[in-house]
Amino acid sequence: MLPKVWPAVLALGWICLAVGAAQGVMALFSLAVGDGMAEVFGATCAITIVFGGACVLITSGRSFELRFRDAALLTVISWFVVPAFAALPLLAEPIDLSVVDAYFEAVSGITTTGSTVMTGLDDAPPSILLWRSTGQWIGGIGIIGLAIVILPFLKVGGMQLFRLESSDRSEKGMPRTREIASAVGRIYVALTLACFMTYWLLGMSAFDALNHALTTLPTAGYSTHDSSFGYFDSPSLEWAGTVFMISGAIPFLAYLQFARRGSLWDRIEPQIPTFIAVLVVTTLVFAAWLTIAQGVDFGTALTKTAFNTTSIVTTTGYASINYLQWGAFAAAWFFMLGFVGGCAGSTAGGPKIFRHQVMFRLIGQHTRKTIHPHAIVPLRYGRRGLSDEQIWSVCAFAFMYFAAFVVIAILLALIGLDLTTAISGAATAIGNVGPGVGPIIGPAGNFSSLPDAAKLILAVAMIMGRLEILSILILLMPSFYR
Repeated sequence: MLPKVWPAVLALGWICLAVGAAQGVMALFSLAVGDGMAEVFGATCAITIVFGGACVLITSGRSFELRFRDAALLTVISWFVVPAFAALPLLAEPIDLSVVDAYFEAVSGITTTGSTVMTGLDDAPPSILLWRSTGQWIGGIGIIGLAIVILPFLKVGGMQLFRLESSDRSEKGMPRTREIASAVGRIYVALTLACFMTYWLLGMSAFDALNHALTTLPTAGYSTHDSSFGYFDSPSLEWAGTVFMISGAIPFLAYLQFARRGSLWDRIEPQIPTFIAVLVVTTLVFAAWLTIAQGVDFGTALTKTAFNTTSIVTTTGYASINYLQWGAFAAAWFFMLGFVGGCAGSTAGGPKIFRHQVMFRLIGQHTRKTIHPHAIVPLRYGRRGLSDEQIWSVCAFAFMYFAAFVVIAILLALIGLDLTTAISGAATAIGNVGPGVGPIIGPAGNFSSLPDAAKLILAVAMIMGRLEILSILILLMPSFYR
């Protein structure tokens, strides 16, 4: 075993111990509600803790320091290994999923994708439903840490724009990394509690409110009902969900930045106005189309459009209606929205708004230089100048993202999936969106009928999308280990 692997083994051990502890809490919850899953969670807790403890013990007595390249290795390993232990409770009766289905469900949860193979959620044991929701909530905070600590230092996809070290040097009001992590954690918990209270006050049961709060802030999308958010049939809940999905898709560092002194514009992360503008414009355009072309009352159209558009753009994956019934235009519209994504540094997936901003600025620069060959047209992101390294890092990510999408779609088609399901499945997996397009994996369907090979491909695609693709490719380079 390479010496570099030992720090990752130790950290993975502690992560598994934490997962095992969470399974122990679920066992206690099962005992409290009497749903018969206490023994299952107790057994899986023991298995996970034994594995985690073994990882910690075999590294005892070794002296090493966890460096950022070690952290990159740990990150990739963790996102593949942890779902295997999170899947264990789903293998037992009455859920009784196959190994592939359970792993797919756990990967979808941890990566906050929200695609599911489970049916009969309305009658599932409460502890299983809470376990799925908890996995997404834990995955959400892990994603924030990945976005603000690991990816910027690995220079993945332009994320170096958000590197904390530069903030520490130039913005003295910002705390150090550990203090930032603590503050972000408090914000995450506070927003989750606010979401829970809002849902509860607006008519959800306490159990439903808890589960949906745990999956709204991570922009994750698991529900306690087969019909997702449509089960509640409540415009007020849909608007509340819209607000909190947006809250989860805003950079969590922006909440800290906004509290700093200075002008209002200085406190606003450049991604946020563009992100909000995209949501407002797409919502109004589609709501107007629904009213004119489909004869839907504008108030209803606005509510349904705002909720479902926000759900797809933020990659949450809730659905309050089967929007594919509105026709081919609606299907194409929601498919394209899956390629937008939320803000960097949030729990949202997808390509991310800031990369679209950089790409459009690059196109604008190229156009102006074509018209005026001798003009000097600097590229800026907010008040920061963009270096060539940052620009080409974003371009490399864009190429790899769409190349991966094409390869995954081709692989799914080779397995035998129809063209709509293959293309939609590839897009929703790598974007961590949740529902796809079409009768099989659309908002009214799920992924249970897909062959096992397709589910495994999609599980890998979900992890690739969550790790921003290049994080995995870096580990395939021999130079990484030298």
